Amino acid sequence: MVFAHPSYFWLFLLLIPMIIWYILRKSKSQASLLYSSVNVFDNIKKPLKYYLRHLLFVIRLAVISLLILILARPQTEKVQNKITQGIDIVIALDISGSMLAQDFKPNRLEASKNIAIEFINKQENDRIGLVVFAGEAFTQCPVTSDHKVLINMFAGVKQGLIDDGTAIGHGLATAVNDLKDSKSKSKIIILLTDGENNAGNIDPMTAADLAAKFNIKVYTIGVGKNGYADMPVQTIFGPQMQKVEVKIDEETLKLIAKKTGGKYFRATDNEKLKKIYDEIEKLEKNKRKEKLGKKTEEEYMRFLLPALILLVFEILLRYTVLRTIP
Repeated sequence: MVFAHPSYFWLFLLLIPMIIWYILRKSKSQASLLYSSVNVFDNIKKPLKYYLRHLLFVIRLAVISLLILILARPQTEKVQNKITQGIDIVIALDISGSMLAQDFKPNRLEASKNIAIEFINKQENDRIGLVVFAGEAFTQCPVTSDHKVLINMFAGVKQGLIDDGTAIGHGLATAVNDLKDSKSKSKIIILLTDGENNAGNIDPMTAADLAAKFNIKVYTIGVGKNGYADMPVQTIFGPQMQKVEVKIDEETLKLIAKKTGGKYFRATDNEKLKKIYDEIEKLEKNKRKEKLGKKTEEEYMRFLLPALILLVFEILLRYTVLRTIP
């Protein structure tokens, strides 16, 4: 504990004349009744009140001492790490028809949204944006520190917002465009897809070169289990579940990650995808600038409460047990 104004401790010197005055006052006090001799009282046992007669003065000194400590502003200092600069992140999310496959629960798209939202809730000091892509791409939410708005935007994402297809290059280029003017020293894109580039007019590697030019790191995630997955397919009898082969262009995703200094991951279920986001969080944790700071908390209540209790106690004693008759 420290005191912001220790100069107030000089007030303790005032207690010395108060004590001297009290001693002199008691020594000069006269009896209310005069007797020719007090020998008759020698064998009478002194009552408890006789020994407690100085208690009121001791309590008063204690209250004054506590008030002086309060005036000196007692404080405690806690050392804490304060993040002064976070990371700018864009999540590029594939919303093509194949993202409705149910090898994830409830399906790839909903699982990707829910796990991404969990990730966003952990990034208190980072700015995050959202790009969605299928046959083309657009920015669903610009990079922002308002995570509530971003999460609401995520909730509105669904398959069918744009024409079907998998324009990986277009999705990546759109994310790069959202980050290229960022002043943050650390910029990353999390690109999540379950297919092969088959739409758009931008080659994925061209978009990767663009990301590297602007010092943007790309973490790529291939979503889907190996082999076949159940997926709803529209037929003349309505939606029917069919086994569809999982085809992910892992080679391209690995090259994108390597060219930009990122890393490629393969997610085969909800738990694996969650662990991938956790790993990305750990990989980028050291990029956040942290500053060692101190948080000061006022501690006057530690002294104010005892002072009030003692003051009330003194008043009660003065007018009850230790009451004196003039």
